[in-house]
Amino acid sequence: MTTEPSKAPPLYPKTHLLAASGIAALLSLALLVFPSSDVEAKKTTLSLELESPAEQLTQEQDAAEAVQATNEPAASPFAQIENSPQDPAQAASQAEAPVAEEKKGPDHREVIVAKGDTLSTLFEKVGLPSTSVHEVLASDKQAKQFTQLQRGQKLEFELNPDGQLTNLHTKLSDLESITLTKNDKGYVFNRVTAKPTVRSAYVHGVINSSLSQSAARAGLSHSLTMDMASVFGYDIDFAQDIRQGDEFDVIYEQKVVNGKSVGNGPILSARFTNRGKTYTAVRYTNKQGNSSYYTADGNSMRKAFIRTPVDFARISSKFSAGRKHPILNKIRAHKGVDYAAPRGTPIKAAGDGKVLLAGRRGGYGNTVIIQHGNTYRTLYGHMQGFAKGVKTGGTVKQGQVIGYIGTTGLSTGPHLHYEFQVNGVHVDPLGQKLPMADPIAKGERTRFLAQSQPLMARMDQEKATMLASSKR
Repeated sequence: MTTEPSKAPPLYPKTHLLAASGIAALLSLALLVFPSSDVEAKKTTLSLELESPAEQLTQEQDAAEAVQATNEPAASPFAQIENSPQDPAQAASQAEAPVAEEKKGPDHREVIVAKGDTLSTLFEKVGLPSTSVHEVLASDKQAKQFTQLQRGQKLEFELNPDGQLTNLHTKLSDLESITLTKNDKGYVFNRVTAKPTVRSAYVHGVINSSLSQSAARAGLSHSLTMDMASVFGYDIDFAQDIRQGDEFDVIYEQKVVNGKSVGNGPILSARFTNRGKTYTAVRYTNKQGNSSYYTADGNSMRKAFIRTPVDFARISSKFSAGRKHPILNKIRAHKGVDYAAPRGTPIKAAGDGKVLLAGRRGGYGNTVIIQHGNTYRTLYGHMQGFAKGVKTGGTVKQGQVIGYIGTTGLSTGPHLHYEFQVNGVHVDPLGQKLPMADPIAKGERTRFLAQSQPLMARMDQEKATMLASSKR
């Protein structure tokens, strides 16, 4: 007689399993409602949107009054709107927004441009005949802009009960949209350009690799990084002076539409610490409407010459009285500095002047020689070619592109050979002390300080706030 084994009792009572399931659901909801503070901290260190000093002060006062009235903590005036944790109901309503948009009406259609799409294929997708395309394009010269389609672009159609097109709309950019609306006489074209709100934004970065990589990591665009290098280019040689641990702070104009950044304006103020020495810059527009950068106390950042004629190039050979020439294979003085960079890299004029030569010159290959007043002369050799408009006898402005890196003449690879002469004597351009430009005019000094001092204080405050939040 065999006995069947008895069934083992369950490991956990059903009530325990139900409780565990409930706890897991609550934890999942908590993670959605309260995102990781570490992630938020990393986001807010990239770019902080700031209002103007007057607007910011008003915000702080309003926040303080709200705290006194409700005894609730005020939000930091420097926190980015985009990084604020959302209310679950608000997040849900935002998630449903696209669905609601598609339900505008039974005669509303939306299509997204895919690879290979044309205006004709998009019309076919919403059930419109090809004759409608011709009617639309013939209605107005500007209607042809609807044919300039970009992948991912959305077109919105409104049809009447008979299935005929009454309205066609699309966004060309975050700032611009175009519409065709049908009336008794045909289609009317309309363009709407949104006016962005101009704010100021702050970034801070520490260089631990290249300047461009560190700036991008901090949230600074490539164009603003180049602008920053241009502002400080009179004092800092970005080809050889940059060191790990150097720091920068930048306040710049940011254009915003519906809470989204759609472009940047100029740098308003900046600070760069290089090898332990700190340089400051403030943008100031004088009463005549001319803008330039000055130190915080009003001295011009602009000097008679920029320090390097090629941005972010590598110095491959320095000024030397006895260097062995790589091609001639003999000792020969190297009366300039060589900057190695990819072929085609732009070369800038070190200062204002008259072009004495834009052509071939022996072992220098394609060469530009510029006379700066009676005292200074610069030479740029081995160019691939000359910039448009640069010719012998013409004039150039400081920072103007005059040519491009090449390997013409006696050259083993693409680079610029740059010489600097003072009263006909070759000097080391890396060690030459550059003459200063004029400081702020006395009549504008008070107005300048009223702008520069708050900007300097603001950078200090932003940096302190950012560093404090990163340590939490």
